[in-house]
Amino acid sequence: MTSTPGAPSPVRSLPNLRDLGGWKATDGRTVRSGLLFRSTDFSALDAADVAALEALGLKTVYDLRSGHESDAIPDPDLPGASNIGLDVLADAQMSIPANIGAVLADPEVVAQADKMLSGGKAREMIAGTYREMITLPSATAAYTAFFRGLLGDAPTPILVHCTTGKDRTGWASAAFLTLMGVPADDVYRDYLLTNERLIPALAPIFDGFAAAGGNPELLVGVLGVDAGYLDAAFDEMRARFGDIGGYFGEGLGIDAAEQDALRERFLT
Repeated sequence: MTSTPGAPSPVRSLPNLRDLGGWKATDGRTVRSGLLFRSTDFSALDAADVAALEALGLKTVYDLRSGHESDAIPDPDLPGASNIGLDVLADAQMSIPANIGAVLADPEVVAQADKMLSGGKAREMIAGTYREMITLPSATAAYTAFFRGLLGDAPTPILVHCTTGKDRTGWASAAFLTLMGVPADDVYRDYLLTNERLIPALAPIFDGFAAAGGNPELLVGVLGVDAGYLDAAFDEMRARFGDIGGYFGEGLGIDAAEQDALRERFLT
């Protein structure tokens, strides 16, 4: 069964969870549905939605967060599912995506938010993180392990997530769809869905930030996604490896035959 590309989350309290299936590749095939999902962490999971999450039948959950993030908000124990932690940004000196909670919870930071986040500073830092997802040894190791799992080591259905499910997970998803042959416009469509799904659900954070004296508009670039962020990752990828095949082959050590095997597994 093929799902509608970018269909709404089957788990109401996790609006940024979605199936990566249903997208059409340029060779006429379609990304298989029900095999690979992307999501935020599970902190917002309502008890009433646990059954809907379990109904996905997940067998493997890849957690791209730092150890600190995972310890603070552990993944739930899902029946029959194994959890694999892959700290993408372990080698980063400073990362907004891996420190969102600390940034927003610190009153002193909120008081200085205009200085820290204004004038494009936040967007510049996040774009830098996207470039690091191509260059950092920890990112290379994490994404290599993730895609090798997709090759067959990890049983499906598989879910990949980070904290907000938009940056570390965003690159994993964009690289996957690009390797599948999904046109760039649709790769960006999937990526930008986060702004429709996640931002409304974060209204309490925006309200609290404003109540603490911060400018909530500054948070849009931190808590949402921007095509320019994904541009930064693809630009870095092309500068270093030429194209997606070069990134997988030279960058992640997944050769052309293995790339074809990935397409065979996930395209129909």
